[in-house]
Amino acid sequence: MSGSAVLQFPPPSASQGARWLHEKLSHYTDAWDLAQDLANGIREIIVLDVRSTEQYLAGHICGAISFPHRTMTHESLLPLDRDKVYVTYCDGIGCNGSTKGAWKLASAGLRVKELIGGLDFWLRDGHPLVQGEEAGRWPTQSRARDCGC
Repeated sequence: MSGSAVLQFPPPSASQGARWLHEKLSHYTDAWDLAQDLANGIREIIVLDVRSTEQYLAGHICGAISFPHRTMTHESLLPLDRDKVYVTYCDGIGCNGSTKGAWKLASAGLRVKELIGGLDFWLRDGHPLVQGEEAGRWPTQSRARDCGC
């Protein structure tokens, strides 16, 4: 190729690309899409904050349930609803807690997605947090701005 660093490795065919990108979107969600579903009261998803209990108490996504990945065991995952899709998150891209939690959930036969960028990207997008033990509810008016995507 013409010395292009981008084209040093040619892109896949359109059909290969479409399959791979579909697969990628099947594994992840972003803050904007999650916020939209929470605001719309979508009940098929459950958001799990997989950080420590102390971090959860300091601030978590509205409606998220505290379930630290370090406490996830075969036994502790048994009561979870197999009909739901779980969205795991941790601090952000420098933390792999959401991946560890997602792996444990998937290994237990549950459907799961990870939140891209975790709490860091959630806050960057201007979405609300709740403090304390309660999961909290989505506010009637969110301060989040449209991401333009």
